Amino acid sequence: MEIKQKFEWKKSLVGPAGVVLVILIILNLISRNWFGRIDFTKEKMYTLSESSRSVVEKIEDLMTMKVYFSGNLPGQYGNNRRFLQDILEEYAAFSRGNIRFQFYKPGDNEELEQEAQQAGIQPVQLQVIENDKMEIKRVFMGLAINYQDEKEVIPVIQTTTGLEYEITTKIKRLVDTNKPVLAIAKTKGQVIENRIISSLLQQRYTVRNVDLQNSIEDNIELILVNGVEDSLQENERKNLETFLNQGGNIFLAQSRIKSDLQSQQASVISSNIFEVAASYGLDLQTNLVLDKICGRVNVQQNMGFIRMNVPMAYPLLPIVRDFNKDEVLVSGLEQVQLFFASEIRTDSIPQDGSVNVSPLMYSSNRSSLMSGYFNLHPDPKTNPAMVNLNQPKKLLAARSERSSPESGFLSQMILVSDSRFLADDGGGASPENHIFVMNAVDFLLGDKELIALRSREITNRPLAEIEDSAKAWWKWFNMVLPTLLVVGFGIFRLKRSQARSKMLEEFYG
Repeated sequence: MEIKQKFEWKKSLVGPAGVVLVILIILNLISRNWFGRIDFTKEKMYTLSESSRSVVEKIEDLMTMKVYFSGNLPGQYGNNRRFLQDILEEYAAFSRGNIRFQFYKPGDNEELEQEAQQAGIQPVQLQVIENDKMEIKRVFMGLAINYQDEKEVIPVIQTTTGLEYEITTKIKRLVDTNKPVLAIAKTKGQVIENRIISSLLQQRYTVRNVDLQNSIEDNIELILVNGVEDSLQENERKNLETFLNQGGNIFLAQSRIKSDLQSQQASVISSNIFEVAASYGLDLQTNLVLDKICGRVNVQQNMGFIRMNVPMAYPLLPIVRDFNKDEVLVSGLEQVQLFFASEIRTDSIPQDGSVNVSPLMYSSNRSSLMSGYFNLHPDPKTNPAMVNLNQPKKLLAARSERSSPESGFLSQMILVSDSRFLADDGGGASPENHIFVMNAVDFLLGDKELIALRSREITNRPLAEIEDSAKAWWKWFNMVLPTLLVVGFGIFRLKRSQARSKMLEEFYG
């Protein structure tokens, strides 16, 4: 009888166990493409962004990723390998099987080392501690992406910061075969170096240099104009306006004042380029904006018997931290550096609805304006203009849409009131500015996939500026509160001890 019951118990367990096993297999198969992750970081750094997913969905053929990463790497480099593997697993999961990746450890394998170098991944040297001594180790830390007959390479992965953006950009470059064409325009006699911005744009677009004296080709969708210091010649203006009236877009970096910090001289720019900007409802004022939140310059001062360079705040180099959060191309930015910027006014927007203007960035509420006489000396002891910063914020960049009255085409302009914003010796050398420029170019070309992803990779997170009165309040708060807590705790312990002593006296009589 007992044997029969035992047999029946085993028989009754086989059915549920089989069902559970089938369910587990099905769940595992589903979880390969359907999964969730809880990411508590503010920028969701450990979760594949919507921008990356959108790019991955465009992959129509097999894409292979070969990772050449040496083993036994010290500290952070080992963490980089784990982060890379995690993020590649997400890329593969969202690609519906179109992305496959494999890790290789070159190590002592000469064949793998040669394969990595042929793929464009060169070894780097790291200082590591092994056997209680410092040694130089030759390692590989790179990624090669192959798609159809094309290849993109990340030669060295030394940090996880910006890694998703870099991988997604490489994938997008492989998938998007038709690159938009844009141009950096110059006028007669204009000499300006913008190799940094040009090199940055060439990573994703076909970039050309055009002379406005010649007609702009039909396949060019966007032109960038920087720092015009004289009026456009008749044919230059005609070619530019023809391009805009046919639906072309323009990124204009232009101040109203020509300034030179070295000579400390400034002069008003007279140019018909301001009439072009005004046709978009954007009026550049004949002034310079000063801001309490600003960059620094080195000023020579006498320190006893020695003359030294002393860093000094320079309000004519405003650092922008006030952005229009409703505009996608600036909503995730933290700061942008400007040089000798002018105020933009929007008082003359046509009322017929042909022009729509949206602000992009402002100075802070500790600003002022310099006009008429331009004193560029940075020392506040000799230049009171560097101190009296009590005016409300000023508009420094804006976006405008204009419907051409001749053709009816819609054209867009982004105006930044800084003539050196794209120049190598000005804003073009600032990494924070690069993100804004790439966002603006993507937006004007109608490609918004990478805008949010770029902003998510920003590593500069400055503290919010607070008033001096608030600083003083927090200073006294931090000094007084700990003291009160210690005194309060002491009084509590004293009262508690006195109550315990009194209770013992009453108990023992």
